[in-house]
Amino acid sequence: MMNTDETMKGQGEGPLEGKTVVLGVTGSIAVYKSLDVASKLTQQKAFVDVIMSQAAAEFVKPISFRAVTGRQVLTDMFDLNSQFSVEHVALAQAANVVVVAPATANTIAKIAAGMADNMLCCTVLATKAPVIIAPAMNVDMWDNSITQENIAKLKHRGFTIIGPGHGWLAEGRIGCGRMVDTPEIIDTIKLVLGRGGDLAGRHVVVTAGGTQEPLDPVRHISNRSSGKMGYALAEAARDRGARVTLIAAPVSLPNPVGVAVRRVSTAQDMYEAVSQAVSDADVLLMSAAVADYRPAEASSEKIKKGEAELVLKLTRTRDILDEVRGNFVRVGFAAESQDLVASAEKKLKKKDLDLIVANDISREDTGFGADMNRVVIMERGGKREDVPLMPKRQVADRILDRVTALLAKRVTG
Repeated sequence: MMNTDETMKGQGEGPLEGKTVVLGVTGSIAVYKSLDVASKLTQQKAFVDVIMSQAAAEFVKPISFRAVTGRQVLTDMFDLNSQFSVEHVALAQAANVVVVAPATANTIAKIAAGMADNMLCCTVLATKAPVIIAPAMNVDMWDNSITQENIAKLKHRGFTIIGPGHGWLAEGRIGCGRMVDTPEIIDTIKLVLGRGGDLAGRHVVVTAGGTQEPLDPVRHISNRSSGKMGYALAEAARDRGARVTLIAAPVSLPNPVGVAVRRVSTAQDMYEAVSQAVSDADVLLMSAAVADYRPAEASSEKIKKGEAELVLKLTRTRDILDEVRGNFVRVGFAAESQDLVASAEKKLKKKDLDLIVANDISREDTGFGADMNRVVIMERGGKREDVPLMPKRQVADRILDRVTALLAKRVTG
């Protein structure tokens, strides 16, 4: 059995831990969202240094940001009490990423013009870190050709622009101009910081969720898979620099930022999508719960309740992992209710997999729909790792640690 201390990336350490995020906040009603962004980043153990414009401080006081980040908030480029007062660009040099959220039309115009007349613009101009811009403004200001030209300039210079979203605006109109919500900003930060990670340049295909096999127009045969483990794997691979294709059976989860999502329904749909996606893949993570059987014939009309018993004839679906092969790392998943290790080892050998991840679905803390998981990771050749109970996002990193090691062996071997 592998010593669990050998691979600790997935346990405790997240993609934002120890990173310095400079959060620029400008004068928009959307400043209240920035307070949530600062809080969520801090909860994920990032160091958040906030720069506020004078207009932003009219909406939310600097003390509020200081309370959620535990760090000094900068409002004046010439503040002699600031640790960055000796050299204005010191904060720019310390940043791993700079995020301007909300970014008003005025600030966007200044940045596009290369102006440095306040602490935030000075920092953006001086930094070599990636810069993310989250616009927030009136719909007419956003649609104005000058704003669009400025946005085009920033994109051309390598800035990442997220949003704005469409919806109810502060002036009582519906249109494009809302600052995107916190989860999208956080995920975009992870995506940007993940560039150059240990899966950079790799194409990772992930399947998730439970397929649905139609019985009639209103009923289907399915399972209780939530898709959470597959989505965690897709996000973890993205955060390590991979290009990710997520093939998702019906789930109630939002599309991960920066991940190409293809929606499917049946096992046949998934087979076709996987076969196409792996044409240039480096890794296939087959975490979806694909139906083993489907109705031999689906009724074109709703089946009515009758007096007699209803007998269904089921037929086997295609075994995707067994059929889809190629020059890529193939990882299977075994959700078992008994004989966990023995059943997983049998599947590992039968399908000639590189890796298999087994979990006990009979446990209340790790069953379908749970946010936590406890798994056994087994490699071809007998190497094994028992992963203790932890969030699925961390389990995903433990799995990808093994995947990256296998990819490295292929390069050196």
